[in-house]
Order: sequence, then structure tokens, then C-alpha cells
Amino acid sequence: MQDSRVATRGLVLLGCGKMGSAMLAGWLEAGLPASAVWVVEPNPSDWLVGTGVDLSGTLPEAPAVVLVAVKPQMMAEALPLLKPMGNGDTLFISVAAGITLAAFEEILGAQTPIVRAMPNTPAAISQGITAIVGNNAASAQHLAEAEALLQAVGEVVHVTDEGQIDAVTGVSGSGPAYVFHMIETLAQAGQAQGLDAETAMRLAKATVAGAGALAMTSEETPEQLRINVTSPNGTTQAALEVLMDESTGFPSLMARAVKAAADRSRELANG
Repeated sequence: MQDSRVATRGLVLLGCGKMGSAMLAGWLEAGLPASAVWVVEPNPSDWLVGTGVDLSGTLPEAPAVVLVAVKPQMMAEALPLLKPMGNGDTLFISVAAGITLAAFEEILGAQTPIVRAMPNTPAAISQGITAIVGNNAASAQHLAEAEALLQAVGEVVHVTDEGQIDAVTGVSGSGPAYVFHMIETLAQAGQAQGLDAETAMRLAKATVAGAGALAMTSEETPEQLRINVTSPNGTTQAALEVLMDESTGFPSLMARAVKAAADRSRELANG
């Protein structure tokens, strides 16, 4: 990253909350000089001040990249500040939920290379996954540049159509909340069977974390891993008969949950 276009011409980070801070930490750790970063953040944290990035509010005329990480409701106020950078070769990357490529083009110009990204909260520990899609002005090089920057907080996948971002939101964008709720309910179920609250929660957290790590590292599919741990007429099979019930179990429940999140994402995008 030290020899990249970003290091030479600079990067503007618009918004430095949890997601922006996670990405900035990853870039700096990867070798991006603090002197190459300008941050627009009305309430900078002590950590941000200590990084040495430029917080003066005076921005470069043509940075290599502008990464937009403000909340969607702040977008209308924030983006016009960057309009002079549009219709050039400055790449805009947005991690703001529900803001479409067309909405950015209306403000920045249709010739502006724009990449829309949907990360998730495990980015805070560099274990996130981000889906990206570009507008017509975004070249393969622009997409590669966006991927390189977003890899600072985890994996990156490409989708071929912007409409797929809504499905991504339902699966990975909102997905961590589903897993956190599963941990909650698994621990509560353990308590109901006689465990104390602390032990139940430790067991639930470690089980979900360990199973996820095994799924990520194993050459076997999650389906096969499930089969491996399920003895005929055993305890796991008894539980799975409840969880895999077509009308009340995970298949139906998860499909409805992901659809609800994706539908809400579409509503946000349509105003």
C-alpha cells in the first residue's frame, strides 16, 4: 500500500465512527502513511487525534480515493462538500447502507467512478466480509483498488448487480445480529436446563465461535460437518428434528428473516 496511488495522492475518509475507525486502523497497520489521510469527522476520538491523520478540514483537490462512511441520514449534508472532486479520476467508495449508486451520481456526476460496499461489524476485529459493486464509470482497476482497501478489515466479494446488495445486507450485513441473538437464546436454553447464567453463556459463545472457525477452515461443507456430528437417534438428531422442521425451524425462519432485512434495504434505497 505504501507505493500505491492512494499513498501518493491521498485518501479522504468522510466519517470516522466504528466502521471508519476499523478501516483506518487497518490501513495504517498495512503501511499507509498517516500523512496521506484526511479525515472529516465532527467529533474525533482521542484515538483518531493520536493517529496523526489530517483533521484540519482542508481537503486535497483530487485525492485518489474518497471513502464515505457517514450515516445515511447525514449523507445529504456531507456529500455536496465533495462535489468538486466528482467527474474526475477520484474513486468514491461508499459503505453507507441504502444509498444507491444513482444517488451518488446525481450529486457527483455520472462520470465519477463509484463503488458501493456492504461491510459488516466483525470488521472491527478484521474478521469482516464486504460485498462490492461498481457503477459504469468504475473500471476493473477501480474495483481492485477498492478491494485492496477493504481487505484491511476482512474478506471482499464482488457482486455483479447492485440489486444483489440488498440480499447481501440480509445475509452478511445484518447477519452478525442473528448470530448474536442465537448466542443469547442458546445460553437462555442452557439456563432453562439447569446451568448457571455464566456457564451457559461461556458455553454458547465458545460453541458458536468454534463452530464458525471450523466451518471456515474445514474442507468439508457445513452440511457435511453437521452430518459428522449427528449420530443416528442421538442427542444432536433429536435437536435437529426441531431446528430443521420445514414450517417452524431454521429453514423457514431464516428465509423470512433474511427477506425482511433485504426488503427493508430496498425500502431505504427507494427513499
